[in-house]
Amino acid sequence: MSNPAIQVTNLYKSFRLPTERASGLKQAILNWFKGIKGYTEQPVLRGISFEIQRGEFVGIVGRNGSGKSTLLKLLAGIYYPDQGTITVHGNLVPFIELGVGFNPELTGRENVYLNGALLGFSNKQMDAMYDEIVRFAELEPFMDAKLKNYSSGMQVRLAFSIAIRAKGDILILDEVLAVGDAAFQQKCNQYFASLHGKQTVILVTHSMENVRRFCGRAILIEDGKIATSGDPETVAKAYENLWKQEEN
Repeated sequence: MSNPAIQVTNLYKSFRLPTERASGLKQAILNWFKGIKGYTEQPVLRGISFEIQRGEFVGIVGRNGSGKSTLLKLLAGIYYPDQGTITVHGNLVPFIELGVGFNPELTGRENVYLNGALLGFSNKQMDAMYDEIVRFAELEPFMDAKLKNYSSGMQVRLAFSIAIRAKGDILILDEVLAVGDAAFQQKCNQYFASLHGKQTVILVTHSMENVRRFCGRAILIEDGKIATSGDPETVAKAYENLWKQEEN
């Protein structure tokens, strides 16, 4: 029985790329009368449709420029489609860039609450998550220090811990599995392995190792369309074949 977390139907998205710039108002008006737009339409997604069921761990893969990052930002609500619909059933937590919204002049503790607010959580909800976030990040002694005094590795661990412990129904990840040192990466890998069937996860990645290791299903996007989807091994091989064809 279908129990979708996300439904994407006939999704189109394009961007306008400037071709020439009018030197003034007079030139802009003349260009308008002549039908010169001053930009070209660059299609990125061309009729994407799929469903992701609750509890699935799905990988979205594709070469640079294929449209997968645009799709991710559409799912996260950062972009809006030109055509088509996205229906989300549940609370979605996008984790696209590590530490977005962090303030270096605030303490680690204050940044946890700030980041939580940006993700749409109340102070009461963050109170319930706080200890777990700090414990996972292994930063208990440093939470009252200003973030500008953290190492880059410490900041990454804190940002990552906030995102994965934010208890959203749907977690969207963009190339963030390899964070921190080897011991912390191992902890993250164990955490992701534990998510199967418990939380809906969408992972956008170039790592076929992670697709094979974590995903129950994968989708390959090429030239703004779904080239293939299904078994992670089959999709990973199709992705690798694209690179082989390009090299030849």
